[in-house]
Amino acid sequence: MSTHALEKKIAYLEFVNDQLSSEIHYVDQLLRIIGFTNGLETIKSAAQEVLDEENLSE
Repeated sequence: MSTHALEKKIAYLEFVNDQLSSEIHYVDQLLRIIGFTNGLETIKSAAQEVLDEENLSE
């Protein structure tokens, strides 16, 4: 790949990263507004607990 092509790819990946970061921050804020104290961390913990319980019942 040429230097120009690599720079173009890096710019695109930086753009996508910025978009995804913004989206994650927005979802985290919404979760906090509706009562999930630690936002995404709370959801991740709850999801892990559900999975752990399902694995124990198998």
